Amino acid sequence: MDEAGVIAATDTPVTTASLVRDLRALGVTEGDVVIAHVAMSKLGWVVGGAQAVVEAMLAAVGPTGTLVMPTQSGHLSDPALWQAPPVPAAWVEVIRRDMPLFDPALTPTRAMGQAVECFRRHPDVIRSLHPTVSFAAVGPMAAALMADHHLSPGLGEGSPLSKLYDADAKVLLLGVDHGNDTSLHLAEHRATWPGKRTYTDGAAVMIDGSKHWVAYDDLELDDTA
Repeated sequence: MDEAGVIAATDTPVTTASLVRDLRALGVTEGDVVIAHVAMSKLGWVVGGAQAVVEAMLAAVGPTGTLVMPTQSGHLSDPALWQAPPVPAAWVEVIRRDMPLFDPALTPTRAMGQAVECFRRHPDVIRSLHPTVSFAAVGPMAAALMADHHLSPGLGEGSPLSKLYDADAKVLLLGVDHGNDTSLHLAEHRATWPGKRTYTDGAAVMIDGSKHWVAYDDLELDDTA
C-alpha cells in the first residue's frame, strides 16, 4: 500500500506514545529481551515513520531491556542459489570473486523493511557478524547475544536465536504473523521431520588478511507459511 492509501486507511495518526501504550498492552515491559518483526504498512500512518517505531520499542523495553531485530543480507549469499531473481550462470564466478565482505556498519539489509534499516543505524547498535543472517541489538545484553555468530548453523545452536531462547526473550510481531517470525527457524534446527536436509551456501570472508570465497553447509529452511 502506498502512503496515500495508508493515510486513507488511518483514522488517527499513530505516535511514539500511542505505540508504547500498545506495546505495554501486548505485554512488553521494562527489562524485557525482545526480538521484533515489523511491517510498517500495517501499523497505520506513523508520525515520524520507522524512527518513531524504533524509538517506541526501545522505550517499551527501557534502558534495562534489550531489543533485537533480524538484519539479514541475502544478497551476500551464493549467487548460484539465487531465484528472486536468478542471475545467468556465466555471472556466478564473477559475483563470487567481487562480492563485498560483510560490514556490520555498512552492509544494508535485503527485504527486511524500513524499521530494520532504521534500527541497524542506531548509534548503540551491535550487529552480529554473519554475512547473510545477521541480527542487531541494543541494550545491556546486546554484546553477549550478538557474539560468536558462526557461519553454520546460522540460525541454530550457538546463534543469536539460541541465545535469545536461553534468555527467555519475547517475540514481538507488529503487522506480521508467524510467517515472518525468524525465531521459528531455531525450532526447525531442533526438530526432526521427514525430508529435513542441509544445503551448501557460500560467502566471502576474511581469512589471514585476505578475502576468500568459502562454502559451508547449513539447514535448508522453510519460509512458506
